[in-house]
Amino acid sequence: VFSGQGFAFHRKQKIERKYRKLLRKEQKIHSARDNQFTDTYPEHLKHLYLAEEERLKKQDKAPNDSVLSEEKLNKAVQGHYSILPQDGDETITKVFFFFLQKITTEGNFKKKTSNQKAKEEYEKIRAERAKKKEEAEKKRQQREAAQRLYKQKKMEAYKILSKKTKKGQPNLNLQMEFLLQKIQQNT
Repeated sequence: VFSGQGFAFHRKQKIERKYRKLLRKEQKIHSARDNQFTDTYPEHLKHLYLAEEERLKKQDKAPNDSVLSEEKLNKAVQGHYSILPQDGDETITKVFFFFLQKITTEGNFKKKTSNQKAKEEYEKIRAERAKKKEEAEKKRQQREAAQRLYKQKKMEAYKILSKKTKKGQPNLNLQMEFLLQKIQQNT
């Protein structure tokens, strides 16, 4: 490190390293996509594979302004301690801002550790169990309410049908009224 080059110089180098790392990752992704498709497709699925291959090729051909070449990066930060390029080129400035944004947000979307994955799976299973438990409780309450209503109706019918006259005979008038009500409810 030369004299007079402090934290800004180190920050610039850190950004350059992250950018080169990002370029390498994107090159790996593109090479993996190319190797993914071969000409030995099953006949009945061949049209699907070919369509997917064409779609990926079109996607690769789309202009990608988010990727700077190393020369543009060096040109943008060459000799300056500030992050912005000072040659007045707006496209480089915009792309450079996008690149910085991508670097800063890249840290937020790191791959999850096995512990984090296990915790997420556990939480998902726990949520499913709680949901099933709530549904079972709701069904149980509905069933109990229906049983209470059934027992109440049955008890009313029993009271009407079991009434006796003073001499201990069944009260046929009440029984006939009960049957009439029952017939009217059904029709």
